Amino acid sequence: MMFITSKGIINGKIQDRFGGRGRLFNENGVPSCSLPFRIEEAPEETVSFAIVLEDKDAQPVTKGFTWIHWLAANITRSELFENESRTADDFVQGNNSWTSIQGNGQSKELSCYYGGMTPPDREHMYELHVFALDQMLELERGFFLNDLYRAMKGHVLEEAVLYGVYDKM
Repeated sequence: MMFITSKGIINGKIQDRFGGRGRLFNENGVPSCSLPFRIEEAPEETVSFAIVLEDKDAQPVTKGFTWIHWLAANITRSELFENESRTADDFVQGNNSWTSIQGNGQSKELSCYYGGMTPPDREHMYELHVFALDQMLELERGFFLNDLYRAMKGHVLEEAVLYGVYDKM
């Protein structure tokens, strides 16, 4: 059964550097140092992976919406290293929620990367979903969550989820 590990999550806690208490931020002040992770025991027939990093605990703050921190697809390796959202060019990334009204309408260009954790009200639980897929997806940079789910339909071999909490800012 496929599972995910991360050196950025220790004892269930996401390390400070991957969120608002980190040191790397984009020009809008959004945390930009992406969480590293490794995919273990993926199905043999896996062609690519897609990821969704989301915060369902954001719903009271966003008035009902899950906050999307990172979308990526067409990942063809089993490990992404720290801060690779900003440096790697071998996978495609979608729009995160920082481009929304609640994210102050950050530009699409800046929102097509990892946007780290900044929970304003309390500790939040974050979910890193990894999907093993039987093909590459026809997605372009800047895709949205619904585009990802439509493209993956009928192609998911297995899904794994890694959980981690980040303390209130």
